Amino acid sequence: MAARSRASLKDRVNRVRGALALALQVGVAAGLAWYVSHHLLGHHQPFFAPIAAVVVLAVSVGERMRRAAEIVAGNAVGILLGEALILVIGRGAWQVGLAVLLAVLIAIFAGGSAPLVTQAASSASLVATLIPPQNDYYFSRFVDAVVGGAVGLGVMALLLPLNPLTVVGRAATPMLNSLAEGLADTAIALSKKDQAMADAALDRLRDAEAQLRAYNDAINAGREISTVAPLRWRKKLALAQYVESSDYVARALRNTRVLVRRSLSMLQDGEPIPPSLSAAIQALSEAVTWLRRELGEGTEPLAARAAAVRAVRACAEAYQAGLGFSGSVVVAQIRSTATDLITASGPTPEEANRLVRKSAKAPSIAQPAERPHQIP
Repeated sequence: MAARSRASLKDRVNRVRGALALALQVGVAAGLAWYVSHHLLGHHQPFFAPIAAVVVLAVSVGERMRRAAEIVAGNAVGILLGEALILVIGRGAWQVGLAVLLAVLIAIFAGGSAPLVTQAASSASLVATLIPPQNDYYFSRFVDAVVGGAVGLGVMALLLPLNPLTVVGRAATPMLNSLAEGLADTAIALSKKDQAMADAALDRLRDAEAQLRAYNDAINAGREISTVAPLRWRKKLALAQYVESSDYVARALRNTRVLVRRSLSMLQDGEPIPPSLSAAIQALSEAVTWLRRELGEGTEPLAARAAAVRAVRACAEAYQAGLGFSGSVVVAQIRSTATDLITASGPTPEEANRLVRKSAKAPSIAQPAERPHQIP
C-alpha cells in the first residue's frame, strides 16, 4: 500500500507539472480579460470576459486554435442573440426556448462544428435567464464575451504559447515506451517460451492505440503552435522530425502487433525459436527507445537506425537457422517494422528498403554499448 501511495503521489505531481503551463495560461487570460473589460471598458461586472477566456483555453490539444476560434464565435453569437431577443420579446420560458432554437440553427447554418453549436446554445440560454445588467449598456455582455475570447486567443498564440516540443514529447513518451516494452517483453517471452508474457505484451500494444491517437493530436497541436506563435517559430526544425516520423511510428506499432500475435502462435504451436530471433526483437525494442530519446533531444536518430539494422541482421540469421510458418511471418514483420523505424529516423522509404535488403545479406554484429556515429 505504501508503494502504491508513493507511485500515486508521484503520478499526481507529474500531472500537475505537466498542466502547469496550461494553468498559467488560464490564470493570466482570466485576469487580463477582467482587467480589460472592467478597467478599460468600464464594465462593472464583466463576468463573461474571464469565463470566455477560460472556455477558450480549456480546449484540448489538436487543432486547438480553430476550435478555440469556434468557441469564441459561438459565445458571441449566443450572447448577442439572447440579449437581442430578450430586449425585443421579453423574458420567459418560451423566449428562452426560442433563443436557444435560433442559436442552434444559426450555428448549424454557419457550418459550425459541435463545439460551436453547443457554445452558442448554452450562451443564449445563459443570457436569456440572467437578470440584465443594471449599470452597463445592454449589450455589454456580448462585448465581454468577445474581449474574453480575444484575450484567450492572444494568450494562447502570442503571450504564453505552449512549447510544441513539450506538448509532442509528453504524448510521444508513453506511446513509444509501450511499443518498446511490448517488443522487449515479446523477446523475453520467446526466449523463455512464456505464452502468458507474450499475451500480456499483445494486450499492452493494443492499449497503445489510444496513446497513438493522443500522439497524433499532439502532433497537430505542435504544428499549430509553431505556426501561429512567433515565440515558438524556432521550434519548427526540431518539431519537423516528430512530424515526419509520426506516420512511420504508427505503422511500426501496427506491424508490431502482428509480430507479437505470430510470436504467440509460435509458442502455442511449438515451432523452433532460434536465439537470434529473440535478439532481433530485442534490437527493435532498443531502436524504439533510441528513437524516443533522439527525437526528444532534437538530434538525428542514428542510434535508432543502427539498432533497427541489427534487428534485420539478427532475423536473417534466425531465418537461415530454420523456422516454421509463424516464425517466417515474424521475420517478415521484423523487417517491416525495422523499415518503418529506419524511415522514421530520416531516410526516405526507398533508402530504408535498400538498407534493409543490404543488411539482411550482411553478417550479424555485436550490439554496441554506446550511440553509433554512423550507419553500420
